[in-house]
Amino acid sequence: MDKNAFYVLENGQWNKVFVKGVNLGAGKPGAFPGEVAITYDEYYRWFGYISEMNANTIRVYTIQRPQFYNALYDFNRNAEEKGKKPIYIFHGVWIDETDIITIDDSFGNDDKILNDMIATTTDIIDILHGNNYLPVNKGHADGNYTSDVSKYVIGWILGLEWEPSLVVNTNTNNPQRSNYNGKYLYTEGASPFEAFLAEVGDKLIDYETSTYNMQSPVAFSNWVTTDPLKHPNEPYKNEDLVEVNVEHIKWRDSYKPGMFASYHVYPYYPDTFSYQTDYITYKDKDGKLNPYLAYLEEIKQFHSMPVVISEFGIPASRGKAHENRITGFNQGFIDERTQGEMLVSMMKDIHAAELAGGIVFSWQDEWFKRTWNNNDLDMPDSRPYWQNTQTNEQHFGLLAFDPGSERTVSYIDGEFEDWKDDTPLYEDDKLKLYVKNDEGYVYLMVDAENYDFEKDTILIPIDTIDGQGNKGFPQYGATFGKDADFVVKIHGPNDSRVLVDAYYDNYYFRYAVQTDLIDAVPSFHKKNTGVFNPIRLGLNKQFVVPGLNTEVPFTGYETGLLKYGIANPDSPDFNSLSDFYHNNGKVEIRIPWQLLNVMDPSKKYVIDDMYARGKITELKVKGMSFGVEHIKQGMTKGAQNLTMTEYDWKEWEHPTFHERLKPSYFILQQGFLGFD
Repeated sequence: MDKNAFYVLENGQWNKVFVKGVNLGAGKPGAFPGEVAITYDEYYRWFGYISEMNANTIRVYTIQRPQFYNALYDFNRNAEEKGKKPIYIFHGVWIDETDIITIDDSFGNDDKILNDMIATTTDIIDILHGNNYLPVNKGHADGNYTSDVSKYVIGWILGLEWEPSLVVNTNTNNPQRSNYNGKYLYTEGASPFEAFLAEVGDKLIDYETSTYNMQSPVAFSNWVTTDPLKHPNEPYKNEDLVEVNVEHIKWRDSYKPGMFASYHVYPYYPDTFSYQTDYITYKDKDGKLNPYLAYLEEIKQFHSMPVVISEFGIPASRGKAHENRITGFNQGFIDERTQGEMLVSMMKDIHAAELAGGIVFSWQDEWFKRTWNNNDLDMPDSRPYWQNTQTNEQHFGLLAFDPGSERTVSYIDGEFEDWKDDTPLYEDDKLKLYVKNDEGYVYLMVDAENYDFEKDTILIPIDTIDGQGNKGFPQYGATFGKDADFVVKIHGPNDSRVLVDAYYDNYYFRYAVQTDLIDAVPSFHKKNTGVFNPIRLGLNKQFVVPGLNTEVPFTGYETGLLKYGIANPDSPDFNSLSDFYHNNGKVEIRIPWQLLNVMDPSKKYVIDDMYARGKITELKVKGMSFGVEHIKQGMTKGAQNLTMTEYDWKEWEHPTFHERLKPSYFILQQGFLGFD
């Protein structure tokens, strides 16, 4: 390395390389990452996709099972035999997050975190050199490691996104340990936490040097929250509470590769990217406001070593959890094409700031993930068994896992071929309603006679839980055969939405009953009010921006609003956010399970009566009941005692899924060509 870049040895010559990579997680549908369930064949196929995307590196966070290293070895060997370039790897060293929570001090409990981290580094070094065996240890990788992939290691990224409390407690509790003087690394002016990092890095370098006569560049994971810069307009104290400055860690001449700096930098978090005045007024060479580039240039200027943005990404999810008020590079509600365009834009910023490269988060979608604004609406132990498009953290990938072993059970595209062999759940001489489902959605299809999509209204009441719900919808003069907890209203392309009984509104319950972030409406606490609310998700709590004295209120958005468009990936008009589409008097709709307060569709758990239980908890149900009504424009009264028929879907033990490269993959594939 030099001050700005990495070099790799190719055909006996050291060549400068700009890092273009992807982060590779350990999860796939039906398994938690601790199960390390990805197969050799899957890894090998993914490495092919990644190489064809014009990426040159991958990053993993911790020890994988042998099939990962075997596949990487075989893939790279075959590539090199064909005169192609291999895929290089940044390897991580993870820390037990339970220890971080319970010990909350890197030197606490007789140096447990420190010693465990050093032991893990030696295990990984032996693994990378094809010289280790790990016994079965539930929740961890195990097996016989025989593939030597050490020559493909481009660097180490040690640790994770540091919790400010861990850094603060380490520094406060151990003032006598602020200096470290090792064989290869030492500190100058460091904090105790930085000395902890130096010791881990030094022991890693020492072990690999003495055992295998090899050294690789080393970095320590970091993020904006604990970076060494000052963020005077950051609203949340913990997001700028303490710094981790790797410039305080030095290396001796005997350590040849040198260190680099590693940061996770997302464009929407923390709120620094929306409120720090020097960032949000910064314009790039095209004259656009670009707080992301402003940050990258500042962090580059700060460091005397190469800087890699080891995580950056945009989730192509339906649900949204945070917004950048300047650029619209938001945490969710981004379609898959826009995801790719935003990734290329950020990579251009990384390159323009003269950093050493960037690693996209992430390669694959991860169904096991959770998000702060809806993580109490599902069941943690069953997350990998169904796809929740409302959880943005599940959809950062360039590779999607779509429900269905070969194809999805229904595509929203106006073709209706997916329904030709289905029997209507309800039908009369003028109206039919079809219902089916998979691991991601409930699908509806309505076939209505003389239906004017632009002017008429379709109402679909849904009863999910006994003992509550509205007996009717006074706005339309309709009454239902069963008490409805939800109503799907289709009224043209721009006024269609899923509505929830005010009594069953989890957004209201969480933010007006359990907390006081929104105003209370006492009538909502009663059953059968006839009120259906928009379905909403929170985006941020109320805060004041320091230095500006600007008060930002608690903010949410309507996630139940349905987006019109085609959701078939094979269509040139594909938009991954599309919820419904009309053609020739018929309407197709897909509804994410969580919009219907389903906590686990695989086992038929929904949210129970929140007021009776005093909290959000689960209830097992048999099925759901659906009705349908076609209200012509000008009708003053809807149907009375509308028929509602039960839909009893099948439970599942293991989800079906198939891989799909998102449009963002192909956009990034083309974009990466510009950084050779």
